[in-house]
Amino acid sequence: MSEILCEWLNGEVKLSRTVVPGSFSEEFSTGYLLGELLHKYGLQDDFNQFSQSRVANAKLNNFSHLEPTLHLLGVQFNENVAQDIMTGQHGAATKLLYELYIALEKKRKAKLTGVAMEAMRPAATAKLKSIESVLYRERLKTLIPRQTDLQLQQISEHFEVKSKAIEDKLARIHVAEQQRVQKLQEEQKAQDIEKHRIGRRRQNEIMAKIQAAIIQIPKPPPSHTIKAIEAKKFLKKKREAEDTYKEIKKFEKSMAGNASAVHSQVTDSDIQESLQTQKLQETTLETTAQTATELLNIYSDDEYIRKIQKRLEEDTFAREQREKRRRKMLMEQLIAHEAEEEAYREEQLIYRLMRQSQQERRIAVQLMHVRHEKEVLRQNRIFREKQYEERRLKEFQEALDREAALAKQEKIECEEEIIKERECHEKIAVERAQARYKKHYFICREVIDQIIDLSTKVGEYRLLTNNRIPLKLMLDWKEFFFNGKPMYEQASIQPLPNEPSPEQLVELNKMNLLDEKDYGEYKSMTGEWCPTEENSENKPPLNNNILGHVLRRLMEIFCPPKPRSSPPVFPPFPIKGCILGKLFSGKTTCVKFLEKACNIQVLSVDTLVQEAIQAFLKNETKSEHNVIPQEAETSGEQNEGQKNLSKSPLKVLKKLQTERTINGSKGNCPVKKDPSGQEFKSNSSQDGLSKLSVRAQLGAASQKLLKKGKSIPDELLIDILLEAINQTPPEKGWIVDGFPMTINQAKLFEKAYTGIDPEAKDEDSGKLSLVTDPRAPNKSPVTSPAFDVSVLLDISDTVVLKRVANLKSDKSKSSQTEQENNNHNSDAEILEEKIDLARDLVLHRISSFLDTWPKLEKWFSVHQNILVKVNAETEESLMCETVKEIIMEEIAKKQNRKSAQEISPGKKLLPVTHQELPPPIPVAPPLPIEPGSDEWIYVDEPLPKEVPGFLVPYWEMVENAYINTIKTILRCLRDEQHSVIYYIADVRKKFQDYLKCPDLKQEFVSKWQSDFNSIADDLREDEETKAELHQRVTDLRDLLWDICDNRREEAEQERIDIMNDGWLPDHKGIAMNHFFSLMQVEVDRFQDTKRLLHDYYRAMEGKIPTDDCQDFTRIPLLDIIDVEQKEDQNKSTRIPLVSWKLPSPEINITKSKIKATLQKSAKDENSENGVATSGKGGNLITDTWQTAVTAVSNMVTAEIQSKEMEEEKERQQLELKEDLQSSQTLSDKATGKDAKDAKKLSPKSTTKKKGPPSTASVVEVSPVPINPEELKKQELALKIKQEYFSALKHEEVAAKSRLELIKEKALAFVEELTVKTEDAYKDMEKWLGSRFLAEMSSVEKLIEVARHHIESSSKIQYEITLEETDFFISSDVKVIPDPVPSPHVPHTETSGSGSLTISQLTTLHKQFLQVAPKVLCFLGI
Repeated sequence: MSEILCEWLNGEVKLSRTVVPGSFSEEFSTGYLLGELLHKYGLQDDFNQFSQSRVANAKLNNFSHLEPTLHLLGVQFNENVAQDIMTGQHGAATKLLYELYIALEKKRKAKLTGVAMEAMRPAATAKLKSIESVLYRERLKTLIPRQTDLQLQQISEHFEVKSKAIEDKLARIHVAEQQRVQKLQEEQKAQDIEKHRIGRRRQNEIMAKIQAAIIQIPKPPPSHTIKAIEAKKFLKKKREAEDTYKEIKKFEKSMAGNASAVHSQVTDSDIQESLQTQKLQETTLETTAQTATELLNIYSDDEYIRKIQKRLEEDTFAREQREKRRRKMLMEQLIAHEAEEEAYREEQLIYRLMRQSQQERRIAVQLMHVRHEKEVLRQNRIFREKQYEERRLKEFQEALDREAALAKQEKIECEEEIIKERECHEKIAVERAQARYKKHYFICREVIDQIIDLSTKVGEYRLLTNNRIPLKLMLDWKEFFFNGKPMYEQASIQPLPNEPSPEQLVELNKMNLLDEKDYGEYKSMTGEWCPTEENSENKPPLNNNILGHVLRRLMEIFCPPKPRSSPPVFPPFPIKGCILGKLFSGKTTCVKFLEKACNIQVLSVDTLVQEAIQAFLKNETKSEHNVIPQEAETSGEQNEGQKNLSKSPLKVLKKLQTERTINGSKGNCPVKKDPSGQEFKSNSSQDGLSKLSVRAQLGAASQKLLKKGKSIPDELLIDILLEAINQTPPEKGWIVDGFPMTINQAKLFEKAYTGIDPEAKDEDSGKLSLVTDPRAPNKSPVTSPAFDVSVLLDISDTVVLKRVANLKSDKSKSSQTEQENNNHNSDAEILEEKIDLARDLVLHRISSFLDTWPKLEKWFSVHQNILVKVNAETEESLMCETVKEIIMEEIAKKQNRKSAQEISPGKKLLPVTHQELPPPIPVAPPLPIEPGSDEWIYVDEPLPKEVPGFLVPYWEMVENAYINTIKTILRCLRDEQHSVIYYIADVRKKFQDYLKCPDLKQEFVSKWQSDFNSIADDLREDEETKAELHQRVTDLRDLLWDICDNRREEAEQERIDIMNDGWLPDHKGIAMNHFFSLMQVEVDRFQDTKRLLHDYYRAMEGKIPTDDCQDFTRIPLLDIIDVEQKEDQNKSTRIPLVSWKLPSPEINITKSKIKATLQKSAKDENSENGVATSGKGGNLITDTWQTAVTAVSNMVTAEIQSKEMEEEKERQQLELKEDLQSSQTLSDKATGKDAKDAKKLSPKSTTKKKGPPSTASVVEVSPVPINPEELKKQELALKIKQEYFSALKHEEVAAKSRLELIKEKALAFVEELTVKTEDAYKDMEKWLGSRFLAEMSSVEKLIEVARHHIESSSKIQYEITLEETDFFISSDVKVIPDPVPSPHVPHTETSGSGSLTISQLTTLHKQFLQVAPKVLCFLGI
């Protein structure tokens, strides 16, 4: 088939490109040849828009134009076929060409043009095809990848291949390096083995020599008989004794004649040692002999013992003889050695005398030879210098050629490296762009998902609430949306396990989020808890300043605040700045320019670290290091700053010292070596480090870390930088080069320089959440940031790479000039280090800067607002001038601020003369100061230690219980709102479904229709029959009406059952209980606050806190539990309950169906009960609120009365004491009578009222003088009373305002719940009535149709359908069959004359032509 298609395409069509059977998938993948093929047949008029390119956009364009034409030909073509052809799937192009071949051949045979085919197609089909073409283009765009994606994929594949090759190369290098290291290790191991073997051999040789020098005495051969042994021992001892005697004599003679002083000392020491050893041996032998004899006396006879003793004595004698012989041998060896030494000295003396005479003759001969050799050497040196000069010239030329070749090769390699770095940078940039795109994509996707969830949630609740979504739900969903929480429930948290799943944790976070939101609104009386416009006077209660002061004081006593460390003090520098930027952005150049132009100290962290290490290596002491600061110091504050800074490195040094002691404890005397080769012990290292300067100590810590291969931590870098800042003269500013590099360094430097931690949180925040103290010490004043200005040298990555390339190209020039100018070795080394850094770390440094800069930019621009950006791609001089202008402008601003601060206090402190004083103005008496105001002085008397320890945990418990209980109640109210929505929606749906239940009306209608159609046709015209049929229709109508009435009654009963199911009263009671619980929480808070204030002020008065005899007020809740459950719970309930449910109306109504009158009465009762319950609910809420308010007022009144009663008792006791003191001057009788009178009067005084009698008593006591201490106590008690009562009244007002708000919200909630349920019940009644009317109208329509057919005497041919409220006649279903058609009568033609007319013959000829034209031609007609 492929060959046929090739012949057709190449021969008949003659395409512009020759096609081979195997190249269909490749040639036709662009779609260009397909368009040319259709254009040849006149079907593709827009062929000029086709493209021969193989890019994705060109293919998409070609196949988009091909699709309408292919559909016009009837060829099956869609986006999947186009994708297969474009991707080169095997057989896809061949199949399409075969279908085209068939379709085009049919077109060619039919001789139709494209316009004709388009015109023949129906309009609807054409419109449908156009829509499908648009959809086809869109789907094809989604299926076909973009050209940029394909190019990016090719680039990524190319880089992957390259990276794989580089990794393979690195792996091979790594393996070769490992093999080389292994080979070196093996060689080192072989050398160590050889050294060990040589050492062992030397050791063996020494041991052999030592063994050879030892004199070994052979042991005597053993004898087998005791007698022989004893005889031999006896002879041996005798002989040894004689020899020893002779040797002693000889030894004494030799010692007298030849022994010197030294030799005598040696021999005496040896003799003493031998004698000591001999004595020890004798003693040991004697002891062993004694023990042996003692033991043997018991077990053997005396003869055997004597033999043993004799043997032991012989052994000791033999040992003594051996020792004597050894001593004799040593003396002989010593004498022989002295004789040899004397002979050797004599030989040396003779040899020296002979050699001196020979040397004198030899010197004379050698002088002549030396003269001759000098002349020869001079001639040879001249010749050699010529050869050396020629060789140097030759080698210099070769070196120049070699350097040129190396420079050329290095340039080529440098260019290749630059290209590789650019490619790697582009790859990194693409990866960063992709990561950024993915990040934004996922963020947008999450936001869209949340928007969709919110939309679906809103739509779902619109259906549930009948398009009346509560505002509270919308605000909750809005909170979820803004915090990124899911709208729908992920998992249930009711039975929360010990280890919750992530979904349950999300639900807990959602619940906590709503709890915090609702509690915040409740606390601030905003949002849902905002008072209504009618009650707008009820504003949020003001803060209780007295309670806040009391709690803060208790907190400070119980948990004393930590003293804040004083920040380091630095002199006011003219400028403090930093210059940041990428690698090679020009930071160092700009900094050097500023140092020269503006007289600013430049600080580079790398340089400072090197200087600190050098200071440590040079053992820089404090006196040497403090020379500069002593000159620069102008005040004592700088010394304090140095002290604070000097403390920072001590922690690091202590850590280093502990490490040294641990490492050095392995040896006996640990020694530490410094690079200069000096040694010092670790015991004295601490004293040496303490004498060093701060910079040297920091250098020691840095060197310790660098030696271990670790990086210097940020804290140590900042300590080094602060030490350098401290040594900077105050008249000079400072600028840091390239620091900070990370956000952590910036925050640490800010904390170290200003003493303020930017991330530190207030310690006191969160301790007191209900009240605050306005006089609490404020936070530290806002100080200026550590830097005055931060300059960013902005530069692109491409410019950085260009500068690196230029720096690398400068390396060859610097290497050439280095040979010519050897004086600039240091600059060349620095340049080479920079080049190595640029080669190895430029891409890493750029990527790290791009990673860390966004956070730094936010820190300097948003938090501190000091960032200034400068374009670093301009010329060097222009950039430096721009930075200089910025620095000078900042210096001028700082000077202006400083001068303004100096002038402003000067104006305030101007002296006022007597003449300038205004005339005295009469001043009105000051108003009394209210307790808790700004002018009020609080009573801060000392408290016992036990009181804060009890009251602070008590208040924390009160706060936690208050907050948690309110959150729980608000959560229950939210759940109650959801349950109300779901219940009302469920009731509506169930009632609508109940109304749609099927009935039996259709059966009766079908039966009536069948009976009606069964009547004979001849009887339909009869009047009696019509009357009978009308009567049947009337009966059918009555029956259908009865069914509708029954359905209405049942639906009405169902509605009544729903209304009487008790849901509304129960949920009203639940909601009211929640609000009553809120009231209880507020009352409990007031009672707890009153108790705390009572105990606090009594403790300040020095009195013992009394137990509160009054029980806590309990607000009654509604009893909504059934009777059976109530009996079980009566025993456990401690909260008073109030009955809530009314007797249900169903008790008096039987379950049987009742007629309309009873239903109406039930409905009336129900409505009355609903009104009664709603009215009762409002009254209960009002009564409960009144109970709570009354309880709060009564508590305040009772507290005031108890306080006054206590004061009255104290006053009476004081009067009693005064009376007793005055009565002491009288006689005994008089004193007795006065005492009796006082006893009689004292109970009467307690029963008197508070008003005039108290004043009278005061008047009576007034003449008596009062102590100053007692007067002070009275004033203190009065002030405590005022303060205590003011705090109580403030709490009373706050509690009443919150109770008023709770009452208002409870009434609104109950009213809203009632309105919602009543609306639902009204909707059910409305649906019921409209349903009944619709059913009645459908019955009337049915009756009209039936009567019409009765009057017209015709059958009802189609089926009558009465479904629910709809009546219609189904034309698809016939009830009676169609009549049988009459038989067809054949047409008979009448015969006429036998001849045909001309018109008849013409008609017959046309018919023959249509039937069989060829047969007629064959017959020759």
